[in-house]
Amino acid sequence: MNPDILREAFEMARLGAGQTSPNPMVGAVLVGENPFRVVGRGFHTWAGLEHAEILALREAGELANGSTLYITLEPCCHQGRTAACTDALIRAGIRSVVAAMEDPNPMMRGKGFERLRAAGVEVEVASAFTREAEALNEPFVHHMRTGRPLVTLKAAVTLDGKIAAPEDNYGWITSESARAHVQQVRHAADAILTGIGTVLADDCRLTDRTGLPRSRPLVRIVLDSRLRLPVDSRLVASCRDDLVVFTTSAAAPERRRALEGRSVRVVALDGPQGRVDMRRVVDQLAGERCLSLMVEGGSKINWAFLEAALADKVLFYYAPKILGGMQSLPVAGGAGKRRRADAILFHDLKLTVIPPDEFLVEAYLVKD
Repeated sequence: MNPDILREAFEMARLGAGQTSPNPMVGAVLVGENPFRVVGRGFHTWAGLEHAEILALREAGELANGSTLYITLEPCCHQGRTAACTDALIRAGIRSVVAAMEDPNPMMRGKGFERLRAAGVEVEVASAFTREAEALNEPFVHHMRTGRPLVTLKAAVTLDGKIAAPEDNYGWITSESARAHVQQVRHAADAILTGIGTVLADDCRLTDRTGLPRSRPLVRIVLDSRLRLPVDSRLVASCRDDLVVFTTSAAAPERRRALEGRSVRVVALDGPQGRVDMRRVVDQLAGERCLSLMVEGGSKINWAFLEAALADKVLFYYAPKILGGMQSLPVAGGAGKRRRADAILFHDLKLTVIPPDEFLVEAYLVKD
């Protein structure tokens, strides 16, 4: 096993960022033995249909015979939108396969390897790269293992944990560099969610502004129990069948008709205390093959997702500022916990410096 070739397969996979959902990013590199050289490369995109290994085989042609395939994910062995990749590899005369991880789909895990081994193809799982492979396709892996989208709570925060001042909230907490990083995260997401309070305060658009190609539009979601979303807001004005408002049965019918007349999808999901049932929102997104959801809400929305353990991870962008005071909004408001012993816990914390003076905290919610 040549680790440099497998790292090249990872680089190929990353070329498909934002272009593969609801499929995973996959990179493949074919290497001939005599002489030792790369004969084919490929990476998957949803629009292109063909999987990474098929594209690598096509580039290699007859040179694929007797070669070794390095790939970031176990080749598929089932008929989907395309034919089984394992069969194509066997027909091409592939000698061996080095894969970074098994298919996380519990119905398919290991079956591609079994099919290859049964045909005499050597198979090696490069376990030293498995964690990196899981991180590469974190939303896909999470969805396959839990049936739910990966829910990431993002916030721009001052050093004292504030996200908004009591007056005059124009401008940004974080720098242009941090906001550019957020756009990259949005580009990789399937959906983004906020509350009506944030929309009314900021008149936000919640768009992917990278300009990079996507496999499907970023679905923009607003939680709005009483349908207060203005029909002349920037969200509604920019709607291209990509805006969903979750509300309750208490919302005025005329408000619903006005929004639907502008191509906004309105869904009533009644929850406790006259509010939208957020758990049903996440379940509905799962049923629509949404692999990843970004939550960019206010203090109350953030607390609701944390308290209900609906958030899986947080991305907190810290700026070198302090707002202070008792009226500035904290990153998570709501009722909060009454005792330190009851604090919501996180694990696998990672710190990333954003030059010159900001940093990103990424951590995962501890769940029972």
